[in-house]
Amino acid sequence: MSDRPTLYLLCGLLCDAYTFHRQKEALSARYDVRVVDFFGLASMTAMAQKVLDDAPPRFSVCGFSMGGRVALKIMAMAPERVERLLLLDTGVQPAAEGEAEKRQVLVDLAHAKGMDALCSAWLPPMLHPDRQSEPALFGPLREMVLRATPEIFEGQIRALLGRPDATPVLPTIRCPTFVVVGRQDAWSTVAQHEAFAKFIPDAKLIVVEDSGHFVPVEQPEALNKILVDLMETPVRT
Repeated sequence: MSDRPTLYLLCGLLCDAYTFHRQKEALSARYDVRVVDFFGLASMTAMAQKVLDDAPPRFSVCGFSMGGRVALKIMAMAPERVERLLLLDTGVQPAAEGEAEKRQVLVDLAHAKGMDALCSAWLPPMLHPDRQSEPALFGPLREMVLRATPEIFEGQIRALLGRPDATPVLPTIRCPTFVVVGRQDAWSTVAQHEAFAKFIPDAKLIVVEDSGHFVPVEQPEALNKILVDLMETPVRT
């Protein structure tokens, strides 16, 4: 068993370990870094339970996008086990009116034309508008999406559409918490993070400049520093 502090990095929709490969490389000497994807799962409860079943009694967690919603589910299920929390490019609201129909279009596209067609429609708006066609950025992310299947995508969409309203959880959070968002994130906006961060006691809001939704890949060094700052924040007693 490692005597290093444990840090979970929770992947987003269609994301695997590639999303956090720069963080794992940079931080593993100091922390027990564990990257978790949610392929094959179709509910927030199952996703949160996957982490809790693997985790030591106490751990820290960074949840990216869908993974942020999983992190909030963990806070609802076992808040006493979480030492520190980072919510990254995510949200807290339940499914909005019309969201199911919009997401179903992408599910149908994946089944009808494959993951490459889905990637072309879904991924570019997630990135900084000036870098959406940058091969060094887009290429590896495309390969990541292609490692998933339409069935995996559909299951994760089902989980997202069934997500609970996490707003009531926010004022109950007692651990050190950072709320982090890319300045150019058009999917989960700065304003959205400002709106929910104020409900978390003593939360620190951080805007990462020159980044779209995929902060771990677009600005890895900035996120690495933020994660170290979080992990060095004393745990409240």
